[in-house]
Amino acid sequence: MESFDPLKARPAGIGVCDWDLGHDPDDPFTPNEPASVFVPRAAKVGYEAIQVSIGTGPDNIMLRDNDIRRRYIELGKKHDIVFCSVAVGSILHYRPLTTEPQSAIYVLDGLEAAKELGAKNILIAFFLDGDLLQRDDSGNYIETYSGEFPEYKWKEEDIERLIALMKQIVPRAEDAGVILGIENSLSARQNLQIIDEIGSPMVQVYYDIGNSWGFGYNVPEEIREIGNNRLCEIHIKNFGSRVLFGDEGIVDMEACAGALDDIGYDKWLVIETMGRPGRFEEDTRKNIDFVRKVFM
Repeated sequence: MESFDPLKARPAGIGVCDWDLGHDPDDPFTPNEPASVFVPRAAKVGYEAIQVSIGTGPDNIMLRDNDIRRRYIELGKKHDIVFCSVAVGSILHYRPLTTEPQSAIYVLDGLEAAKELGAKNILIAFFLDGDLLQRDDSGNYIETYSGEFPEYKWKEEDIERLIALMKQIVPRAEDAGVILGIENSLSARQNLQIIDEIGSPMVQVYYDIGNSWGFGYNVPEEIREIGNNRLCEIHIKNFGSRVLFGDEGIVDMEACAGALDDIGYDKWLVIETMGRPGRFEEDTRKNIDFVRKVFM
């Protein structure tokens, strides 16, 4: 386990994904300049940081626009909001990085935008069409470990492509000073195997406690296994509930918080939920209060 001073190692603060800020029916997401909608909203409800998406599709990569990036920076200063990370997420769900050559450009877009916005990492997602795990004929993941907690068989060719591609992108990440964070359905051990094969500290795990709990992984032990130096940022959400407080979800938040304490986690806690329909502001304030109490 990594050595750290528990009196100094605390999370940087509480942030939110932009996709959980811009969909209120009374104040809709503005496709051409979302910062004008969600930066003030984030500040109003008590967030300190935002994870910003590069765009929603090949024809709408908003963060390529210099004027929009400057607007983000202006609004961030005005409302005291930090841009903790840039998400190259949903665009890769249907244009997987491991099979679609043009998707590497979206990762480079993310690095460029993150550098300008002052973000420390980018999230590179591997879900839906980009999932790195194999399924059987019934559509179920194939278990490869028979102990208390499962592990699943991955797609060998996709993993090989991912490693080769990341090795090519790493020099760009080094130049930008921005970490490449991989978020996926793999176990911590599998992610660390990939990172070790790439061989660069610029590639780290972007961990989601809700997703990983839903996959059946031992989340607190996975957090300890990854360690602070290979964990670039973390999504805080429940599994089975749209709120973090209460008894509906299955994630043991206190156990996850204890694991983060054990590794001296000192990056952002990014909430990935907007709460229940019609109760955005009420639930968000409660979620923030809960995270501050339990995780900080």
